[in-house]
Amino acid sequence: MHPALWVSKTGLSAQDTKMSTISNNLANVNTTGFKRDKAMFQDLLYQVKRQPGGLNGQNAELPSGLQLGTGVRVVGTAKQFTQGNLQVTDQPLDLAVNGRGFFQILMPDGDIAYTRDGEFQLNANGDVVTPNGYPLEPNINVPDNTTNITIGRDGTVSVVVENQAEPIELGQLTLVDFINPQGLQAIGSNLFRQTNASGDPQEGEPGIAGLGTIEQGMTESSNVEVVEELVNMITTQRAYEMNSKVVSTTDQMLQFITNNIG
Repeated sequence: MHPALWVSKTGLSAQDTKMSTISNNLANVNTTGFKRDKAMFQDLLYQVKRQPGGLNGQNAELPSGLQLGTGVRVVGTAKQFTQGNLQVTDQPLDLAVNGRGFFQILMPDGDIAYTRDGEFQLNANGDVVTPNGYPLEPNINVPDNTTNITIGRDGTVSVVVENQAEPIELGQLTLVDFINPQGLQAIGSNLFRQTNASGDPQEGEPGIAGLGTIEQGMTESSNVEVVEELVNMITTQRAYEMNSKVVSTTDQMLQFITNNIG
Protein backbone atom coordinates (compact mmCIF):
# COMPACT_ATOMS: atom_id res chain seq x y z
CA MET A 1 0.00 0.00 0.00
CA HIS A 2 1.20 3.51 -0.81
CA PRO A 3 2.94 5.05 2.25
CA ALA A 4 1.34 8.44 1.55
CA LEU A 5 -2.00 6.95 2.63
CA TRP A 6 -0.64 6.15 6.08
CA VAL A 7 1.14 9.50 6.40
CA SER A 8 -2.04 11.42 5.58
CA LYS A 9 -3.97 9.16 7.94
CA THR A 10 -1.78 10.32 10.84
CA GLY A 11 -2.36 13.91 9.73
CA LEU A 12 -6.13 13.43 9.77
CA SER A 13 -5.98 11.87 13.22
CA ALA A 14 -3.77 14.66 14.61
CA GLN A 15 -5.95 17.45 13.22
CA ASP A 16 -9.05 15.70 14.58
CA THR A 17 -7.48 15.70 18.06
CA LYS A 18 -6.55 19.37 17.73
CA MET A 19 -10.13 20.21 16.72
CA SER A 20 -11.38 18.42 19.84
CA THR A 21 -9.01 20.57 21.93
CA ILE A 22 -10.27 23.76 20.27
CA SER A 23 -13.86 22.61 20.80
CA ASN A 24 -13.24 22.11 24.52
CA ASN A 25 -11.65 25.56 24.78
CA LEU A 26 -14.64 27.23 23.15
CA ALA A 27 -17.09 25.20 25.24
CA ASN A 28 -15.42 26.60 28.38
CA VAL A 29 -15.19 30.22 27.24
CA ASN A 30 -17.43 31.26 30.17
CA THR A 31 -16.07 28.79 32.75
CA THR A 32 -14.64 30.62 35.76
CA GLY A 33 -10.90 30.10 36.14
CA PHE A 34 -10.63 27.85 33.06
CA LYS A 35 -7.23 27.60 31.36
CA ARG A 36 -7.10 26.86 27.65
CA ASP A 37 -5.38 23.79 26.23
CA LYS A 38 -2.86 23.80 23.40
CA ALA A 39 -2.22 20.69 21.31
CA MET A 40 1.47 19.92 20.66
CA PHE A 41 2.63 18.01 17.57
CA GLN A 42 5.70 15.90 16.79
CA ASP A 43 6.81 14.27 13.57
CA LEU A 44 7.07 10.47 13.62
CA LEU A 45 10.08 8.26 12.89
CA TYR A 46 11.93 8.63 9.62
CA GLN A 47 12.87 5.91 7.15
CA VAL A 48 16.50 6.62 6.33
CA LYS A 49 17.15 5.42 2.77
CA ARG A 50 20.53 7.16 2.47
CA GLN A 51 22.37 8.28 5.61
CA PRO A 52 23.30 11.99 5.70
CA GLY A 53 27.08 12.25 5.73
CA GLY A 54 27.46 8.74 4.33
CA LEU A 55 30.16 8.04 1.79
CA ASN A 56 29.03 7.94 -1.83
CA GLY A 57 32.51 7.23 -3.07
CA GLN A 58 36.13 7.43 -2.00
CA ASN A 59 36.06 11.19 -1.59
CA ALA A 60 32.34 11.92 -1.90
CA GLU A 61 30.11 12.48 1.10
CA LEU A 62 26.32 12.76 0.97
CA PRO A 63 25.36 16.30 2.02
CA SER A 64 21.77 15.54 2.96
CA GLY A 65 20.89 11.89 2.41
CA LEU A 66 17.37 10.54 1.82
CA GLN A 67 14.94 10.51 4.74
CA LEU A 68 11.22 9.80 4.38
CA GLY A 69 8.88 10.90 7.17
CA THR A 70 6.09 8.64 8.40
CA GLY A 71 3.66 11.25 9.64
CA VAL A 72 2.69 13.24 12.70
CA ARG A 73 1.16 12.70 16.12
CA VAL A 74 -0.22 14.78 18.98
CA VAL A 75 2.34 14.30 21.75
CA GLY A 76 0.43 16.18 24.41
CA THR A 77 -1.85 19.00 25.42
CA ALA A 78 -0.50 21.80 27.61
CA LYS A 79 -2.58 24.05 29.84
CA GLN A 80 -1.86 27.73 29.27
CA PHE A 81 -1.83 29.31 32.74
CA THR A 82 -2.01 32.92 31.60
CA GLN A 83 -4.06 35.31 33.70
CA GLY A 84 -7.75 35.62 32.84
CA ASN A 85 -9.61 38.91 33.12
CA LEU A 86 -10.90 39.82 36.58
CA GLN A 87 -14.63 40.49 36.66
CA VAL A 88 -16.27 42.42 39.48
CA THR A 89 -19.22 40.62 41.09
CA ASP A 90 -19.40 42.38 44.49
CA GLN A 91 -20.19 39.03 46.12
CA PRO A 92 -18.24 38.70 49.40
CA LEU A 93 -17.31 35.05 48.82
CA ASP A 94 -16.23 35.52 45.20
CA LEU A 95 -12.43 35.47 45.19
CA ALA A 96 -9.91 35.82 42.37
CA VAL A 97 -6.19 35.10 42.37
CA ASN A 98 -4.40 38.04 40.78
CA GLY A 99 -1.12 36.38 39.79
CA ARG A 100 0.27 32.93 40.41
CA GLY A 101 -1.28 30.44 42.79
CA PHE A 102 -4.17 28.09 43.46
CA PHE A 103 -6.80 27.71 46.15
CA GLN A 104 -6.71 24.41 48.06
CA ILE A 105 -9.84 22.25 48.17
CA LEU A 106 -10.39 19.29 50.51
CA MET A 107 -11.84 16.37 48.55
CA PRO A 108 -14.15 13.66 50.02
CA ASP A 109 -11.30 11.10 49.87
CA GLY A 110 -9.09 13.35 52.04
CA ASP A 111 -6.79 14.45 49.20
CA ILE A 112 -6.18 18.08 48.32
CA ALA A 113 -7.21 19.43 44.92
CA TYR A 114 -6.34 22.82 43.49
CA THR A 115 -8.38 25.41 41.63
CA ARG A 116 -8.38 28.93 40.22
CA ASP A 117 -12.17 29.08 40.51
CA GLY A 118 -13.01 31.32 43.46
CA GLU A 119 -16.81 31.18 43.33
CA PHE A 120 -17.30 30.05 46.93
CA GLN A 121 -20.47 29.66 48.98
CA LEU A 122 -21.52 28.74 52.52
CA ASN A 123 -22.95 25.34 53.49
CA ALA A 124 -25.43 24.64 56.28
CA ASN A 125 -22.61 24.57 58.85
CA GLY A 126 -21.20 27.94 57.80
CA ASP A 127 -18.15 26.43 56.08
CA VAL A 128 -16.81 28.08 52.92
CA VAL A 129 -17.23 25.52 50.12
CA THR A 130 -17.10 25.19 46.33
CA PRO A 131 -20.36 24.96 44.31
CA ASN A 132 -19.96 21.16 44.60
CA GLY A 133 -19.82 21.36 48.39
CA TYR A 134 -16.09 20.68 48.83
CA PRO A 135 -14.63 22.76 51.70
CA LEU A 136 -11.87 25.29 51.27
CA GLU A 137 -8.56 24.39 52.92
CA PRO A 138 -7.68 25.79 55.41
CA ASN A 139 -11.29 25.64 56.57
CA ILE A 140 -13.09 28.92 57.22
CA ASN A 141 -16.27 28.75 59.34
CA VAL A 142 -18.54 31.81 59.32
CA PRO A 143 -20.75 32.43 62.38
CA ASP A 144 -24.55 32.51 61.98
CA ASN A 145 -24.99 36.14 63.02
CA THR A 146 -22.40 37.52 60.61
CA THR A 147 -23.33 40.79 58.93
CA ASN A 148 -20.17 41.43 56.91
CA ILE A 149 -17.26 39.33 55.60
CA THR A 150 -13.94 40.89 54.66
CA ILE A 151 -11.12 38.99 52.97
CA GLY A 152 -7.88 40.90 52.60
CA ARG A 153 -5.47 40.71 49.68
CA ASP A 154 -3.14 38.78 51.98
CA GLY A 155 -5.87 36.21 52.71
CA THR A 156 -6.87 37.45 56.17
CA VAL A 157 -10.56 36.63 56.81
CA SER A 158 -12.50 38.75 59.27
CA VAL A 159 -16.22 39.19 59.99
CA VAL A 160 -18.51 41.60 61.76
CA VAL A 161 -21.26 40.00 63.85
CA GLU A 162 -24.43 41.47 65.25
CA ASN A 163 -24.19 43.63 68.38
CA GLN A 164 -20.40 43.69 68.23
CA ALA A 165 -18.38 46.65 67.06
CA GLU A 166 -14.97 45.04 66.61
CA PRO A 167 -14.41 42.61 63.71
CA ILE A 168 -13.46 39.02 64.49
CA GLU A 169 -10.59 37.38 62.62
CA LEU A 170 -11.55 33.88 61.44
CA GLY A 171 -8.33 32.72 59.86
CA GLN A 172 -5.86 33.07 57.03
CA LEU A 173 -6.32 31.85 53.46
CA THR A 174 -3.17 30.57 51.80
CA LEU A 175 -2.27 29.86 48.18
CA VAL A 176 -0.05 27.19 46.68
CA ASP A 177 2.09 27.24 43.56
CA PHE A 178 3.92 24.60 41.53
CA ILE A 179 7.22 24.61 39.69
CA ASN A 180 5.41 23.20 36.65
CA PRO A 181 1.67 23.99 36.72
CA GLN A 182 1.30 22.41 33.26
CA GLY A 183 2.08 19.07 34.92
CA LEU A 184 -1.11 19.22 37.01
CA GLN A 185 -3.83 16.70 36.16
CA ALA A 186 -7.18 18.26 35.31
CA ILE A 187 -9.96 16.21 36.94
CA GLY A 188 -12.97 18.32 35.98
CA SER A 189 -15.13 20.63 38.13
CA ASN A 190 -12.40 23.28 37.69
CA LEU A 191 -10.06 21.18 39.85
CA PHE A 192 -6.49 19.90 39.43
CA ARG A 193 -4.48 17.20 41.16
CA GLN A 194 -0.76 17.13 41.88
CA THR A 195 1.41 14.77 39.80
CA ASN A 196 5.09 13.90 39.67
CA ALA A 197 5.42 16.27 36.72
CA SER A 198 3.97 19.26 38.57
CA GLY A 199 6.25 18.94 41.58
CA ASP A 200 5.22 19.43 45.20
CA PRO A 201 2.89 22.28 46.19
CA GLN A 202 4.61 25.31 47.67
CA GLU A 203 2.25 26.96 50.15
CA GLY A 204 2.53 30.57 51.19
CA GLU A 205 0.79 33.78 52.10
CA PRO A 206 -0.82 35.62 49.17
CA GLY A 207 1.29 38.45 47.81
CA ILE A 208 4.58 37.02 49.11
CA ALA A 209 7.32 34.94 47.42
CA GLY A 210 5.87 35.25 43.94
CA LEU A 211 2.29 34.31 44.86
CA GLY A 212 -0.58 36.43 43.62
CA THR A 213 -2.94 38.41 45.79
CA ILE A 214 -6.55 37.53 46.62
CA GLU A 215 -9.13 39.96 45.29
CA GLN A 216 -12.50 39.87 47.06
CA GLY A 217 -15.70 40.46 45.13
CA MET A 218 -14.12 39.35 41.85
CA THR A 219 -13.81 36.19 39.78
CA GLU A 220 -11.23 35.23 37.17
CA SER A 221 -12.77 34.60 33.78
CA SER A 222 -11.59 31.96 31.32
CA ASN A 223 -8.39 32.85 29.44
CA VAL A 224 -9.82 31.50 26.16
CA GLU A 225 -9.52 34.07 23.36
CA VAL A 226 -12.47 33.41 21.06
CA VAL A 227 -10.93 35.05 17.97
CA GLU A 228 -7.70 33.08 18.39
CA GLU A 229 -9.62 29.82 18.75
CA LEU A 230 -11.70 30.58 15.65
CA VAL A 231 -8.53 31.26 13.65
CA ASN A 232 -7.06 27.99 14.94
CA MET A 233 -10.26 26.24 13.93
CA ILE A 234 -9.97 27.54 10.37
CA THR A 235 -6.32 26.50 10.01
CA THR A 236 -7.10 23.09 11.50
CA GLN A 237 -9.98 22.62 9.08
CA ARG A 238 -7.80 23.53 6.11
CA ALA A 239 -5.04 21.18 7.28
CA TYR A 240 -7.62 18.40 7.61
CA GLU A 241 -8.91 19.11 4.09
CA MET A 242 -5.35 19.02 2.67
CA ASN A 243 -4.69 15.65 4.28
CA SER A 244 -7.99 14.40 2.90
CA LYS A 245 -6.89 15.62 -0.53
CA VAL A 246 -3.68 13.58 -0.21
CA VAL A 247 -5.76 10.46 0.44
CA SER A 248 -7.94 11.23 -2.59
CA THR A 249 -4.94 11.97 -4.86
CA THR A 250 -3.08 8.83 -3.77
CA ASP A 251 -6.21 6.79 -4.45
CA GLN A 252 -6.40 8.24 -7.96
CA MET A 253 -2.72 7.37 -8.55
CA LEU A 254 -3.30 3.78 -7.44
CA GLN A 255 -6.44 3.59 -9.58
CA PHE A 256 -4.49 4.80 -12.63
CA ILE A 257 -1.82 2.14 -12.08
CA THR A 258 -4.45 -0.55 -11.62
CA ASN A 259 -6.33 0.40 -14.79
CA ASN A 260 -3.36 1.01 -17.07
CA ILE A 261 -0.69 -1.46 -16.05
CA GLY A 262 -1.38 -5.12 -16.46
